Amino acid sequence: QVPLKPGRSLMDWIRLTKSGKDLAGVKGRLVEVTEEELAKHSSREDCWICIRGFVYNVTPYMEYHPGGEDELMKAAGTDGTDLFDQVHRWVNYESMLKECLVGRMALKPVSVSKGECFRIKFLMFSSRVIWSLCKILDPRIYEESLYFGTKMKTVTYIYYDWFQTDSLITIVIYTKQKDMNAELVIVDCEDKRLRGEIIVNDYSYVLEVGRYLTLQLKILRFFSISQAVHIKIAEKIGKVEINLKKKDNNHWKTLGQPLESHDTFVKRKSRDLFYRKCKLVSKTEVTHDTKLFCFKLPESTHFHIPTGQHVYLKHVIAGTEVVKPYTPLLPFLPLDFEEPSCHDSANIYLMIKIYPSGLFTQALDRLQIGDCVSISNPEGNFRKSQVEAVEDLVLLAAGTGFTPMVKVLSFALAEVVSLRTAKLIFFNKTEDDILWRNQLEQLALKDERFEVQFVLSEPAKGWVGQQGRISSSVLSGLVKRSRKDSKVLVCICGPTPFTEQGVQ
Repeated sequence: QVPLKPGRSLMDWIRLTKSGKDLAGVKGRLVEVTEEELAKHSSREDCWICIRGFVYNVTPYMEYHPGGEDELMKAAGTDGTDLFDQVHRWVNYESMLKECLVGRMALKPVSVSKGECFRIKFLMFSSRVIWSLCKILDPRIYEESLYFGTKMKTVTYIYYDWFQTDSLITIVIYTKQKDMNAELVIVDCEDKRLRGEIIVNDYSYVLEVGRYLTLQLKILRFFSISQAVHIKIAEKIGKVEINLKKKDNNHWKTLGQPLESHDTFVKRKSRDLFYRKCKLVSKTEVTHDTKLFCFKLPESTHFHIPTGQHVYLKHVIAGTEVVKPYTPLLPFLPLDFEEPSCHDSANIYLMIKIYPSGLFTQALDRLQIGDCVSISNPEGNFRKSQVEAVEDLVLLAAGTGFTPMVKVLSFALAEVVSLRTAKLIFFNKTEDDILWRNQLEQLALKDERFEVQFVLSEPAKGWVGQQGRISSSVLSGLVKRSRKDSKVLVCICGPTPFTEQGVQ
């Protein structure tokens, strides 16, 4: 992020969008934009960007963009979808830029020869035939090589089936993934929708049906299920069972009406984020400006957040959906790793710094117990496998950049047998800013593998610890291997300048 001029906050932008001004510059009339026309609008004074087929005039938004004008200019006059997805796919640009909408991109005509047309039809037909045969011969998974021109595409199909008794509905998803576990299965069962998502590396399989079900006495009725959802996973064969309890002993003729994303297996980045409403159950002060929020998941949701991954919170502020990323952590720092850890699958804990001028954090701080916010599915590229063979773990954190370190540290100390040392170097302004200081110091006393070092940039006179900001000179005296050629993992999290400097 870059410093913005006074009067250029998110709230100021929301006010501007509601002022009635013609921000798109097309006088309320949407137009069809060709590639040639889009390319003409590529300057700071006249900047159009295409995202997912829609063109926006972002010229008035330039001074309000938290990432700075230079970031927007990277996509000026072009299709910026890929760049947008790389940087902040989670941002609700449709809500933020709705008053800047110019129109749609014009579709380019595509010429297809008769031979190509026949080949496409044949491939679609043969794919369906093979898939139908596969359901009979092996109702789990198959791989099919499709040739189109010189390209070959391998498609993995995941298959599901469902069964019922008088009281239960059982949905079985066959993935054939040998490392399937609870963190890779997400299920949301709402009043009129059932959604299950299975994570397979960078892809996901989604089962999603609307639950209108039967016509009785000329009245459309919904079959009802209890809120509890039970998941069983056969890890060795990758079979996932979703068990739902019927409220009434009705016979279901169908599982439900297939929705748009039902029975699809695509890259995770190609999917829109899915949210569920979570209720605030507690809010605890951690420091003078940071609080620990506890949000309760709906009873009908099965959802574990993997170590090192984050979620997005969505909240409507002044009529505009605002979205921000946060990394969930544990409710406290475990001190005894000989005892099996108890996973709290009912709640999500977030440690959030409340900024005096922060539109989103101020709105969160005003939430009352029982109020709801929307929380997304987990996102992120971090994998536990990155830690599993590590001997020396170094964690560099600044401020609330400490939050992703909690689960990484707990996992390493509890489950990584090769671990020799784990060191947290925690940068803050003052002593009052240090999060969970007592817990960290207790852990260092309890476990000889763990060491914590606090570094302050604005210490009081009595401070005898390390001083300064992240730099090679500071780190050179603090980061050591336990032995020559030991396997080291360094994790860094904090404000962007801190992270960039740490990486250097």
